[in-house]
Amino acid sequence: MAKPKVAFIGTGGTIASLGRGPLDLQDYGAIGNVMHAEEIVAKWPVVHQVADVVCVKYRNIPSTAIDFTDWKALVALCHRLPNEHPGLDGIVIGHGTATLEETAYFLNLTLKTSIPVVLVGAQRPSSALSSDAGMNLVNAIRVAASPEARGMGVLVLLNDEIHAAREVTKTSTLRLQTFRTPDFGVLGHADGDAVVFYRQPLRRRAPDTEFDISALEALPRVDISYSYAGADGTAIRAFAAAGARGIVSAGFAPGFSSPGESEALKDAVAQGIVVVQSTRAGSGRTFQSTRLKANGLLIADNLNPQKARILLALALTVTRDPDEIMRIFRIY
Repeated sequence: MAKPKVAFIGTGGTIASLGRGPLDLQDYGAIGNVMHAEEIVAKWPVVHQVADVVCVKYRNIPSTAIDFTDWKALVALCHRLPNEHPGLDGIVIGHGTATLEETAYFLNLTLKTSIPVVLVGAQRPSSALSSDAGMNLVNAIRVAASPEARGMGVLVLLNDEIHAAREVTKTSTLRLQTFRTPDFGVLGHADGDAVVFYRQPLRRRAPDTEFDISALEALPRVDISYSYAGADGTAIRAFAAAGARGIVSAGFAPGFSSPGESEALKDAVAQGIVVVQSTRAGSGRTFQSTRLKANGLLIADNLNPQKARILLALALTVTRDPDEIMRIFRIY
């Protein structure tokens, strides 16, 4: 039986890193020894047992430096690969874990290919004792090649767990089980004997979305204001002065701000800035309270602040109408 064909795009990150030795678990980035896709596959040749892997070289970049330029390039690359490699069953993108969830969600909103795309990272570098890099890569390839992965949108695979791009978030600095889906849990597992799915996302996802970034040079500026006791709204006013077209308020649960922030957010709306209320809680929905409605604030539903920022920025590329933006937050 022929093995599936899966493309592997390397962008750097812990999964691509080599430290000073097997016990260098944290400061490995200081030496800058980062492998490209073909070197990662050479480090973990076991991947060839589960698929014919096509290595795709991309620039190595710390995920803390990822921005719209890379997102747009990765979208274009994912669109090209099926034509360049006929019979391609899936695409895996190796990525640093710091912003992995944001890249996954952006791709989930903008890709126009039905081929499964899976993002994978690692919590320990490939040189470390008990590194999770090799197993994560093998399982990401298996998931990308799985027929059941089609139609699921962009997926994230670490620690044997399959997550939806919209819902997953990084929850721990060092633990291997850092990627979690609050409230809803995993979509499935990549176990030793099988890749198994137990549920599927309901919100709109790739390739069936209304966002086209092909002609965009940049996204509208959208900033995040993080609430804390005594916050006086200075950051919000600074974002407005810097030219923000949107602001996401990472408020107190279930979606409140300090008095100073509330006034600053109300002023921002009066200036034509679209403000969306999220929370810093890590899970749960915001709701359209009387105060939010009176101040002209929209709600992020259950998106965390960093993902609400991405959806708001893309929404602003197609509309500035508050009702339309609320529609977008309801269906994506």
